[in-house]
Amino acid sequence: MKILLLIATLGLAQEPPLQIPPPTPTAPAEGSETASKPASASAQPPAVRPPVPAATAPTPQTTLSPLSFYSEGFSFSWDRVIPLSINLDGLKVTSIFFNKRAVQSGFLGILKDADFGTRAQVEVTNTGKRPKVPGFAVAVLDKEGRLIGTASGGTKVGTIKPGETETFDLNFTQVKERLASGDRFLLAIELRN
Repeated sequence: MKILLLIATLGLAQEPPLQIPPPTPTAPAEGSETASKPASASAQPPAVRPPVPAATAPTPQTTLSPLSFYSEGFSFSWDRVIPLSINLDGLKVTSIFFNKRAVQSGFLGILKDADFGTRAQVEVTNTGKRPKVPGFAVAVLDKEGRLIGTASGGTKVGTIKPGETETFDLNFTQVKERLASGDRFLLAIELRN
């Protein structure tokens, strides 16, 4: 009995459901049966909706310059330097190298055969007259075209000054165990000025 009383009390304590007004009645055609019936006194007036503002064209941003972008596919090789000859607005990409970072011999045997992750190492030279801020993305595919790893990286602090050569490590994380069996890779480069 107490349980029934508790359930009844909880049911009464709930808020009533949201009341949605009925749809606005349309004018019946002349001669129909409903045209002769008077409108009930309990009918609510139709809801007034605010006008929808007219669409405005977006204003172009004149301060942003378009980014330089490059993307292409290449044959994949594991643990061998792959020469490249890409020139993107004065950023010359000369090579890429895929491998695991491992220490073969360490000081007094410390860190011997330690694994420091899987990477793609990209070497670039700024042949332009202005500093460059590159970003890189690489995706490795197997012979069936399945994605078996992705990595990205680039300049985090500072720029590549004109005439400088730098290497960037693009780190593979989480999905990386099948990289050595890759067949092709896609490389994307984006320059920020």
